[in-house]
Amino acid sequence: MENANKRSDHSMKWYHYIAAFFAGVFLTNALPHFMNGISGNPFPTPFADPPGKGLSSPLINILWALFNLIAGYLLLRYSKATTKNRLSVFFFFIGLAVISLLSSITFVDKVQ
Repeated sequence: MENANKRSDHSMKWYHYIAAFFAGVFLTNALPHFMNGISGNPFPTPFADPPGKGLSSPLINILWALFNLIAGYLLLRYSKATTKNRLSVFFFFIGLAVISLLSSITFVDKVQ
């Protein structure tokens, strides 16, 4: 009976894997905004003109990074991702990889 309870604590539904994916996306997306913000460099955000292409101030980048960190943390908690569930870690990593690759393509000419 005790094993059944332990197993149910770690059971994951399909939406937990989606949450793990987006946790990877949000937590990874926080990094360039935070680094540019604390370095005093402008960097594109969704609030720039045009969105995602123009440059936002370092303060806006810090605020956007903090939002991404909070959203990523909450999604990671909700996802129930653990190292015991390798598939959840895989989905987290895929989210990290997707946003990293998309960002490298999108911002190749933006930051000099």
